[in-house]
Amino acid sequence: MTQKIFKILAVFSIVSLLAAGTALAQNKVVIKGSTTVLPITQAGAEAFMKKNPGVNVSISAGGSGDGIKALIDKTTDIANSSRDLKPEEIALAKTKGVKPVANKVAIDAIVPIVHSSNPISDLSVEQLSLIYQGKIKNWKEVGGENRQIVMISRDTSSGTYETWEQKILHGAKVSPRAQLQASNGAIVQAVSKNKFAIGYIGIGYLNKSVKALKVNGVEAGVQTAKSGVYPVARPLFMFTDGEGKVQVAKFIKFILSPEGQKIVTKAGFVPIK
Repeated sequence: MTQKIFKILAVFSIVSLLAAGTALAQNKVVIKGSTTVLPITQAGAEAFMKKNPGVNVSISAGGSGDGIKALIDKTTDIANSSRDLKPEEIALAKTKGVKPVANKVAIDAIVPIVHSSNPISDLSVEQLSLIYQGKIKNWKEVGGENRQIVMISRDTSSGTYETWEQKILHGAKVSPRAQLQASNGAIVQAVSKNKFAIGYIGIGYLNKSVKALKVNGVEAGVQTAKSGVYPVARPLFMFTDGEGKVQVAKFIKFILSPEGQKIVTKAGFVPIK
């Protein structure tokens, strides 16, 4: 009789532990992906957790491609991305039973940046393309000093890189001479320390340590990005598998709420609503 009671208690304990584990999993939101969307996510998660004390939001950033891969592999709840899904990613997701939903959370402008002492203030799309292809090699060719241009670019797993490749390079490849960086912050730091460098970043990462350039005479800003007048604007996404579990859906709803969109603005990006 005692042995039977012990077995019942043991089974009850295991069931209770499993139930507790499920509850904890339901109250944890894992977010991976784009470094561009990171400032929005960090500020949004902080505000969301204050409103929902029992929920834990875990964030890591390794690039849009990494986030999308993690969503397809079911190792993240939300994939931050500064680009849309590729056809091959949609096909792979389907084979794994994942139904990606694109939640547009903000608009971004990719801004070319130079050292604050650089006299250049405006470059055309064509000039930027030729610089990043390695065909324009000296600043004097675009009205600057007689010094070699140091190209700094995002790596190929970055959604920012892919947008730059599409909108500036029109499918051409970045020169092998370019120095590759893994994040927007790393590009800002590299350009701020090199008088002859050029890089490109999401608008939310702009600060006084670098100088933003106009593109085709247009300054990156809320109105120019929203209207599409600025040539290098793009939407920012949080991809989910379907609507996601309860707390995932709540987090997305929060980011798209008036409070969440104020966070987008405060982070330096353009609100979608």
